[in-house]
Amino acid sequence: MNTFRGVFGRAAAAALAGVLISSPALAQAPADPDLQVHEDDRSIKIETDRLEAVIPKRDPKHWMTGIEKGTFLDKATGFREVGDGLMVIDWLMEAGSDEAWAEQVIAPDGDGVGRYTWYENETDPARREYARMAHGSSHRKRMVEGPQLCHRMKPVQPEVIRGKDFVAVRTTYQYEYAAPGRKPGSTWTQLIVFPKGERYFVLMDRIDSVNDSEEMFLRNDTPGCVRHTEGDKFSEMYLSYLSGPEGVRIPSSEFFTPFPPDLKFGYRRDLQRTPERFIRAYRLRDPETGGEGPWLGGLTLEPSVVYEAWCSQRPGGIIVMIEEVHGRPVRAGESFSAAHIVGYFDSIQEMQATYDRYRGHTRLVADESGWRLEK
Repeated sequence: MNTFRGVFGRAAAAALAGVLISSPALAQAPADPDLQVHEDDRSIKIETDRLEAVIPKRDPKHWMTGIEKGTFLDKATGFREVGDGLMVIDWLMEAGSDEAWAEQVIAPDGDGVGRYTWYENETDPARREYARMAHGSSHRKRMVEGPQLCHRMKPVQPEVIRGKDFVAVRTTYQYEYAAPGRKPGSTWTQLIVFPKGERYFVLMDRIDSVNDSEEMFLRNDTPGCVRHTEGDKFSEMYLSYLSGPEGVRIPSSEFFTPFPPDLKFGYRRDLQRTPERFIRAYRLRDPETGGEGPWLGGLTLEPSVVYEAWCSQRPGGIIVMIEEVHGRPVRAGESFSAAHIVGYFDSIQEMQATYDRYRGHTRLVADESGWRLEK
């Protein structure tokens, strides 16, 4: 009986294989028109039924990491991101001063990467003031490994993953140089999933460390910066971690005058209670008509992973939305990650509902069979 089934099964399988091979209609399922990938040697363009986005491979419009400047389109409203890109990645860092050794750290391309020495010892008032406005002065940080990926990452070859109802892109890169006493080679991985039918993407940044640190963190822009002239491109900001559990809405007029990161609208895990949600968003505005658009929000799905974050106005009309994740002890061979949702929402309540649906996750995995968030 078992032999008969085996022979019959093999014969049926062979016949079916012949049908599949001989029938073009069955040999290859038609591509889903709602999930398109357009790739060339410079970038990868993802187009779903709700969004468009470009991920650079080389020669970016602004930064190499994350979603390229000006390419994140909400098809429902026609609005785009108005900064320098989304989920842009920086150095691998830790708390502390680099004053003793920053000038020793020179990138292979000759770039001096001393992060704060020129600020701490700077005698030029203009340069010193710029550094204060860019970085604040209350919490010193230093590089563990470089380069600053958004600025000096070499060309990459991301992997495209196609599933039934999503497209994903995975990018990896190894840091190339390190601070004295450390070694280079930690790996950064960014995985971005674009689900069909949604106005957002899901993203994870992960670090696999080759160094020990008592307080290692990864710096990024969540969701991204805002470039504006007295609020012409956005009407208000929403920060969930200030003014109680519902957060605070801040009018654009608060950002007409530059101020440093440690003056207002900041968050530090060691000084503040961990919020119920960690959401930062801005309400888009049409600069021509003044008409209101959707919210563009960045949702960090596990609030406790946020080490420090700020929303500050630099000179030159740019709101910087830096976020630093992890900030805890790491040993060589260990990893840490943070998961985010970034996209367009019609209301704060919609952002909160989406957050509550996915809250508590720090990892994202994806293959051809599907994608999922993990804790």
